Amino acid sequence: MDKAPLIISIQSQVVHGHVGNSAAVFPMQAAGLEVAAIPTVLFSNTPDYPTLRGAPVPPAIFADLLLGAEERGLPQRAVWLITGYIGSVEVAELTADFVARAKVANPSLRYLCDPVMGDHGPGLYVPAELARLMRDRLLPMADLTTPNSFELGHLTGTPITTLADVETAAAKLHLAPEASLIATGCVLRDSPDGHLESVIIGPRGVSRHPTPHIPVALPGTGDLFSGLVMAGLGRGDALPQAVARAQDLTGRALDYAAKAGAREIVLYEPSFRRALLSI
Repeated sequence: MDKAPLIISIQSQVVHGHVGNSAAVFPMQAAGLEVAAIPTVLFSNTPDYPTLRGAPVPPAIFADLLLGAEERGLPQRAVWLITGYIGSVEVAELTADFVARAKVANPSLRYLCDPVMGDHGPGLYVPAELARLMRDRLLPMADLTTPNSFELGHLTGTPITTLADVETAAAKLHLAPEASLIATGCVLRDSPDGHLESVIIGPRGVSRHPTPHIPVALPGTGDLFSGLVMAGLGRGDALPQAVARAQDLTGRALDYAAKAGAREIVLYEPSFRRALLSI
């Protein structure tokens, strides 16, 4: 019996709610992928509650988890590696070293870098040094990256208001020649009214993917989107198809959460779960 494709997912983890691996792992598993989840932080919940328990994973323990993954041969087996929120500069350095070793050990391994660092409301919520490290070490190794429009603008010093701005910013990221960018949450001057867009820029050109804007901001939305893109790619979808489905399912989860008055993304809604099984 063939084994399921393996994804290594290095992201945050929370007890309550759905951000980082707590948002992305379930969709990938439901789509029939095997996921090796490595936490960068272990928190009780997101910081927007009155209390926050837990801590970033200490660098020594994080390094030990990476070593264990290597001892089990996971980089050689994986088809994709994804990184998301990273809790400290030290852990980011260790992550960059791990990605580099993994790509040497498995030249066919592809890397999705979600540079989780901020958004238009809160602004930058990681140290500036960490953002620079993502730009200078992690992104040059990426085969695919999924910054939101704030992150793309911050990384490149280019305000994102037009398609030309997205193209200019993509060039400034210094991605590998065959890499692709998905700029998410874009509201451009010519975007359809009431819509956000994901813009794909890569070796096959540029494509725009509008989706209705749901007026609710919940933590983990970008993590869920990246996990859904990964689910599609891991099952063999072309990138535009994976993005379109990820947008639809992310919107479905947000819409249900808004109608239910939930403070977290909802992943248990029946039609959402059925759609995951069809990927």
